Amino acid sequence: MLKLFVPGLTALSLLATTPVVAQTQNENQDGPIVTGARTEESADSLKTREAIAYARPLPRGAPSADYPLVAWCDALVSGHADLGDTLPAHAPEDVELVRLGRLEAQDFRSALAAAAPRQSAASKAEADRAVSAVKAQWAALIENPDAEARSQSFGLFFGLPGRCEHAARRIRENITTPPATLESVGIN
Repeated sequence: MLKLFVPGLTALSLLATTPVVAQTQNENQDGPIVTGARTEESADSLKTREAIAYARPLPRGAPSADYPLVAWCDALVSGHADLGDTLPAHAPEDVELVRLGRLEAQDFRSALAAAAPRQSAASKAEADRAVSAVKAQWAALIENPDAEARSQSFGLFFGLPGRCEHAARRIRENITTPPATLESVGIN
């Protein structure tokens, strides 16, 4: 029951905090029409999303501490973008995924840079091990001479755990208190 309730509650909370802004399209405008624009997120909404993200289990091999996790997330999304760069056909949607991946990786790296001076040697070593493990997994795919296999692998990447975003924010802002829990935000 909770597995169905939490995603539904998340969707509702995002809808409730996201104002809808109508935009008219003039004849010379190219691109999509913006139908929703996110203004600054409320603290309650952020805490709810954080609680949900930290309540979800992490994938196998992902570190649980925030700093090593952000390094792992950076390596994962960077590896996916690197794999995308090897594709012979540059479909617009693939090019966009690579572009967005590079932006996300840049955000993770800025968080890691901000937090690095505050990290212990053990935390940095755990981050280095996590990055090495992820890079080794991507290397096998990137070095595969079969372009179709690389393309299929690129299409199988489903994204990052939601915790990556929150862990990056927490280490960037030097938040040392425990993350919000489902109970603390009223989700039982």
